Amino acid sequence: MKRGEPTAVVLRILEIAESTYYDRKKRTSTPKAEPSPAGKRGRPTPGYSLSITGIPISDEQIKEWLLELLEGEEHVYGYKLLGQCIRDVHQVIINKKKTYRLCKELGILQKARKHVPSHPRTLPKNRFITGSNQLWQMDIKYGYVIGQKRFFFVLSIIDVFDRVIVGQYRGRTCEAKHAVQTLLYAIECRIQPGETLPVIRTDNGPQFVSKLFGDTCESLGMAHERIPPRTPNMNAYIESFHSILERNLFSRREFMTFEEAFETLDQYMDFYNYRRMHGSLKRMAPMKFSSWVKTLKDTTKFHKSM
Repeated sequence: MKRGEPTAVVLRILEIAESTYYDRKKRTSTPKAEPSPAGKRGRPTPGYSLSITGIPISDEQIKEWLLELLEGEEHVYGYKLLGQCIRDVHQVIINKKKTYRLCKELGILQKARKHVPSHPRTLPKNRFITGSNQLWQMDIKYGYVIGQKRFFFVLSIIDVFDRVIVGQYRGRTCEAKHAVQTLLYAIECRIQPGETLPVIRTDNGPQFVSKLFGDTCESLGMAHERIPPRTPNMNAYIESFHSILERNLFSRREFMTFEEAFETLDQYMDFYNYRRMHGSLKRMAPMKFSSWVKTLKDTTKFHKSM
């Protein structure tokens, strides 16, 4: 071909397809793209942003504006609010990802603030339980409505001594306010005025570490224990109840609507508390065992007073 021979003739003699030849020629003749800075892969950064009128604004100019902002009252802002200032003051179209990158290049990113909980965790203690309303355990389980392809929440509180579910909430969402409402309802139903409040033990779910739940326990003078991560055995009684709920109800029924799921759950809870025999409660239902223990204690006190 260098001597002027037709390319097609040479390729035919060498038995090389023309498409292969031209493809290789194209790839070898195209200059290689320069590697992106710091060996980064992906699309190279354009080096500018557009104003709302379509005028390119260089990254260097945006960096100058960022530094000017830090010299003024805006020095307290993080990268997101600095980016908002650039958009508001200079009418530049810039998103938070680019603002973060430019601030990082300038070394002006603020250090992440450490979260200081309003109510530090109190670890559980080994307790010798001798009666009802001394220790309650609280946790959340999920059910599924196959007809809606949605989950629902079941928040339950169990009395460790008599296994009564003293409070329960079920709904499509479960927030801190629902946990507080369920706890207050259980206290109203189970605790007489002047009686000592039980200790409430939970895991570290967002509902239980929330400020609202902590403030509620503090205002009531109620001790709140939170188990360490990955130690469900320290909340064994409520975990056991949820296993029973899964085995005897959720794994045996398919719910088409939320209303059907909630109605079925309410029926089962009536059975569990009042009629389901429990092996560790002398084969009595939780409510029956609770009443039996209370009667036994009252009788003992009567004989002692005699």
